[in-house]
Amino acid sequence: MPPRTLRLRFEQLDRAESRLSHWLAEFSRHAPTLWLFRLVSRLGDWPAWVAVALLQPLLQGQQGWLIAAHWGLTASIAALVYRLLKTRLCRERPYITFDTIRCTMPPVDRYSFPSGHTLHAVMFSCLTAASSPKLLPIVIPLAVLIAISRVVLGLHYVSDVIVGALLGFVLAWGSGLAALFVWGG
Repeated sequence: MPPRTLRLRFEQLDRAESRLSHWLAEFSRHAPTLWLFRLVSRLGDWPAWVAVALLQPLLQGQQGWLIAAHWGLTASIAALVYRLLKTRLCRERPYITFDTIRCTMPPVDRYSFPSGHTLHAVMFSCLTAASSPKLLPIVIPLAVLIAISRVVLGLHYVSDVIVGALLGFVLAWGSGLAALFVWGG
């Protein structure tokens, strides 16, 4: 699709989502809510997922190191995919497009599509479900809060988060297939 056509499609999508994005971003005006979503967003930068990966040797024994390494490789591939899409598609962040949407946390970069935080949150949730389901009562609520935080903080549109979640699921699924092929399970 030519860049101009893509830009027009994003502009249409931006307008369609502006009310919902604005409504969700208004929750950041409440100080405790803002604090919570900033915290979970920072955890979603990488600390939460490194911690879950490093728990694998404790939970799985020696095989846990292989699981943690596999997750690290999967996260690296996910970061490359996410960065490639983000720099090619160039969707402006909501607070840039609409001055009624506040940015309440400094962004890592200029563009919003897809949400890398959500991609990694869903991907690690799926990987956790496959190897350490007992951690899901912690990981799933954290992943949901991370996804919501991206819109509440004014950094993403809802569609950025949805596409990030779908990509995270697909990457985790592909990673699981690769593990089956390489290690036989």
